[in-house]
Amino acid sequence: MKITVLVENTGKEPLKCEHGLSLLIEFQGHKYLLDTGTSDIFMENAKRLDENILDIKTCFLSHGHYDHSGGFGTYLQENQDAVVYAMNTADQEFFSGSGEWHEIGIPKVILEAHGKRFHYVDKVTEISEGVYIIPHNTSGLAKIGERAKLYKKQDEEYLPDDFAHELSLVFETEKGLALFNSCSHGGVQNIVKEVQEALPGRNVYAYLGGLHMKGKQNGKDICTFTVSEIEGLVDFLKTCGVEYLYTGHCTGKPALELLKTFGGEMVHELTTGKIIEL
Repeated sequence: MKITVLVENTGKEPLKCEHGLSLLIEFQGHKYLLDTGTSDIFMENAKRLDENILDIKTCFLSHGHYDHSGGFGTYLQENQDAVVYAMNTADQEFFSGSGEWHEIGIPKVILEAHGKRFHYVDKVTEISEGVYIIPHNTSGLAKIGERAKLYKKQDEEYLPDDFAHELSLVFETEKGLALFNSCSHGGVQNIVKEVQEALPGRNVYAYLGGLHMKGKQNGKDICTFTVSEIEGLVDFLKTCGVEYLYTGHCTGKPALELLKTFGGEMVHELTTGKIIEL
């Protein structure tokens, strides 16, 4: 299994980076695209990395935010064969209350132009052999949305986001399950337990994605989780048998350093252009 980070918040020239995440996943002779970042920069980077991504037929949108969906407009225009799997509420309107109130959903122009290319699911779904979409089934996730100041518009009312639009993408490898969750809004512990429940008897070998721990205070990046919460998360992953944690994007540098303090060699940084072999 090979993963190429097509775009992430950090990177080095000649590759470009932006606030967002896009991963090319190669598994059992097939290519999959998970998210597209904010713009079409991921496509430029793919060319520089000599990766042909315009032959990919199966794409996934991890959740309904612009920094994971913004590049789909250009991509779907250039790749007429691709379809995008997403949760059935991913096309709702979403907002952030951090700083100035602003909309963060999928750009409406993308849904207007390519809405028929999105295939919505609402339950555990095996897309192809060993490739699964796992939705949230944990109750009370709106409490996490309220803490993170993330909201959804429903029936003209703004409610704390319960992340029903977020999916986990899971690949069943010989070594165990490789679990992708691009922002982990629903909580890492909840997400791992949901996957274990959906695919019993199989261990989670690797966890890849952002952990939504990044915040701002007085103009500086901070970790929004306490030290004890970080330590507890790492202990939980180790107890579950997770050997690799690849994280970046919305995790933030302060949280990453704490994760490395407690997780040691288990913890690795995602950055634009990084190639991972699992």
